[in-house]
Amino acid sequence: MSRAVVVATAVCASGDREVLGVDVGDSEDEVFWTAFLRGLRDRGLHGVRLVISDAHAGLKASISRVFVDASWQRCKVHLMRNLLGTVTSASKDMVAATVRTIFAQPDAATTRSQLHDVVGLLEDRFPKAAELLAAAEADVCAYASFPRAHWRKIASTNPLERVNKEIKRRSNVVGIFPDDASVIRLVGAVLLEQHDDWAVTDRRYLSEESMAQIDHPKEVTPPDHQLPAA
Repeated sequence: MSRAVVVATAVCASGDREVLGVDVGDSEDEVFWTAFLRGLRDRGLHGVRLVISDAHAGLKASISRVFVDASWQRCKVHLMRNLLGTVTSASKDMVAATVRTIFAQPDAATTRSQLHDVVGLLEDRFPKAAELLAAAEADVCAYASFPRAHWRKIASTNPLERVNKEIKRRSNVVGIFPDDASVIRLVGAVLLEQHDDWAVTDRRYLSEESMAQIDHPKEVTPPDHQLPAA
């Protein structure tokens, strides 16, 4: 029977990365996700501001139930794959380039405005893609409410991919596991190594200054505002 290994990592208030937990179960099962997230919360996880993941229906429902004050960011890479799955092969590059303009905007307002423009451009030739993108607006643009310096690292699950690749490399050597406990032993060892590497690094994943901007954003002087002479 095929099972999914789920891993949770986080960026804490200092800007450092940590491994939070791992489990094995059905990735589409809301009951499984709710138990996993509640386990993290019961062990002390609090103050969650943003959860970044793929669009598993069970996971999304569990996030809103367990971390009621958190926003959810739908991974933009997974969304792009879903969008491109609705268009012809000949049109994939064009549609991808058009959608990427959404994520190249300088602020939250223009990001959402550009998404609306892209939906308008797509809806005649690619109605399914346009509908999917429009429905995902709030979720795929959640990152834009955070400091600009964070955007590249919080708009997708890509920062976790290197960890996932190492897990796959180690697990492929074994092939078939006799039970969930054996999976967790191996994956847990990989994650412990990763957690230790993050703990000893000299460089924060997100700077302390940028983390402070989450609750106290910098004031931006309008371009046409003339500062008084010194």
